Amino acid sequence: MLAEFVRRTDVDLVMLAGRYTLLEQGALNDLLPIAELRGVGVVAAAVYNSGLLSAATVPDNAAYDYGQAPCELIERARRLAEVCSAHGVTLPEAAIQFPLRHPAVLSVVVGTRTAEHVNSNVERYSTEIPSQLWRDLVAEGLIPDQANGARVQEGQR
Repeated sequence: MLAEFVRRTDVDLVMLAGRYTLLEQGALNDLLPIAELRGVGVVAAAVYNSGLLSAATVPDNAAYDYGQAPCELIERARRLAEVCSAHGVTLPEAAIQFPLRHPAVLSVVVGTRTAEHVNSNVERYSTEIPSQLWRDLVAEGLIPDQANGARVQEGQR
């Protein structure tokens, strides 16, 4: 729907919830290319996929789309966490920064309940992510190649 909206209207910015994350990259197929082509900014919301990517260790009862995460997604999140950990990065640190690697994504929105959540999100955003992490996620088949290196941010060279 958002891709059609970007195609048919003169909008400057759209918000995409949960569909361009470290876990899911469906927006690479439609929204992100057309947004980039038309100069429309994207704000990526729900980058933790409703909690599934919000902890360094993925629990058995992790949430996804505001319900219990299916077993296969929990296992995928754990594989992501393992690759991140091998690079000295936590899953939430990579999750908050991943969408920003695409040139159409201008910002991310994260939910917070406390001042501690705000501080934690700022720390996660500020963590330096080695560029090899993104390459290894591609090599492991956890993110598509077109999601790797679309835009290199400071500290990710």
